[in-house]
Amino acid sequence: VQLQASGGGLVQAGGSLRLSCAASGRTFRRYSVAWFRQAPGKEREFVAAVSWSDGSTYYADSVKGRFTISKNSAENTVYLQMNSLKPEDTAVYYCAASSLRYQGPDKSRYDYWGQGTQVTVSS
Repeated sequence: VQLQASGGGLVQAGGSLRLSCAASGRTFRRYSVAWFRQAPGKEREFVAAVSWSDGSTYYADSVKGRFTISKNSAENTVYLQMNSLKPEDTAVYYCAASSLRYQGPDKSRYDYWGQGTQVTVSS
C-alpha cells in the first residue's frame, strides 16, 4: 500500500491544521493507521493511531485533547485534526500503516510509511 500525506503548512500558535493520509494500491481495511512526527535533531515519535476495523483511537499524552485522528472509509483516508497548535508541534508528520493492526508507538510494527508533510507553528 502506498501512503500519501498532505495538509501541512505554516500556522500561528493556537491555530489549526488538518492532515490527510490517503492510501492507494490497497484499502486500509486490514490495517491500523498512525501518525508520527519528527522534529529536527529528534527521534521520530508517535502521535496518534486509529483502528480501521472498529475506529478505536490511541494518542500520545502530548497531543491528547488537542489532536483528533479519524478515518473515512469511503475515501480510504485518515485525517489528523490538529487544534491549539504549539511551536513544539513543529515537525515533519508521517503517516504509517500496520498490517498487524498495531496501534502503539513502536515504529518497527508499521509496514508502510508515507513521505511526510511539514508542519511549522510560529510563536
